[in-house]
Amino acid sequence: MDIKPGIYRHYKGKEYRVHFVAKHSETLEKFVVYETLYDNPESKFWIRPIELFTDNVKWNGDIVPHFTFVREE
Repeated sequence: MDIKPGIYRHYKGKEYRVHFVAKHSETLEKFVVYETLYDNPESKFWIRPIELFTDNVKWNGDIVPHFTFVREE
């Protein structure tokens, strides 16, 4: 499960910049560190377990990737 830095599109259409994968200091669980590329009043930066970043979701009757790599920066 390698995640490279760059721009990713969420299955609902908005784009995010992935910075890197970090590890939890106690459990060593991997988290993707990313930021919104749109105005989000909740937060600009987010983390998500790598398993949830790379999983598939059901959307409009199809199974699609949660996030799709768009391009490098």
